[in-house]
Amino acid sequence: MVSNEVLIVILLAMLVTWIPRILPFILTQNRELPPVLVRFLSFLPVTIIFALTLSSIMDEQVGRLPVFLPVESLAVLPTFWVVAKTKNILLAVMVGVVTTALLRLVF
Repeated sequence: MVSNEVLIVILLAMLVTWIPRILPFILTQNRELPPVLVRFLSFLPVTIIFALTLSSIMDEQVGRLPVFLPVESLAVLPTFWVVAKTKNILLAVMVGVVTTALLRLVF
């Protein structure tokens, strides 16, 4: 049986993760954003994907310069090619996973 404290913590965690994702939609629902802000926000998906990709292909440790992980760095190449050609994220993820698995099998 789940205690009341655990249930409260789960509900609060849900609220904390839900608010920053839903609140912007609520606040801007019936408002027009300035063109400068719209132009800035148009770059966010690209920068977020780049940051996630870069963090997954690099190994960083305190006191050392970051280094590229060879298998992951090679797997990025066919994955990006698939994204550029097909614009299909699901297919790109599948290609990335299979490429990484094959490269790990070989190396």
